[in-house]
Amino acid sequence: MVVPVCGVDLSTRESDGHDVVVLRGELDMTAAAGLAASLTAVAAGEPRVIVDLAGLQFIDASGPAALVRGRNEARSAGGELLLAAPRHQVLRVLTLTRLIDVFPVHASVDAAAGSTGRIPHAAVPAARPTVLAAVRDPGPVPRAAR
Repeated sequence: MVVPVCGVDLSTRESDGHDVVVLRGELDMTAAAGLAASLTAVAAGEPRVIVDLAGLQFIDASGPAALVRGRNEARSAGGELLLAAPRHQVLRVLTLTRLIDVFPVHASVDAAAGSTGRIPHAAVPAARPTVLAAVRDPGPVPRAAR
């Protein structure tokens, strides 16, 4: 069942003992509170949660905050929240917010489901090095540009 949450379509399914939350659309400030509430509800029932980001086309700074709240709830219940298949733009926001090193990020839902009990970040998507190259510190800002 697909539930629209202000710009984001959210659906859930089960995969290898994990609840998979599938996101499609745009995750912005108007949808973040609804997503956080949904992730909290899912994590309360099954603390092993995978968030499938393959269909998420846009995410702003409020999106990672909603994901962190869902992760905290899952961890409080003895589980974990794993991210799967983020697109380049989503991966870039996770990198810029430094959450790429906080969340276990996997190339696919199957890889995330198979990673339970393994070291987090075992299967970071191949796009990550490109994103990191794009957000490197360009060095000091010239005085005239400040």
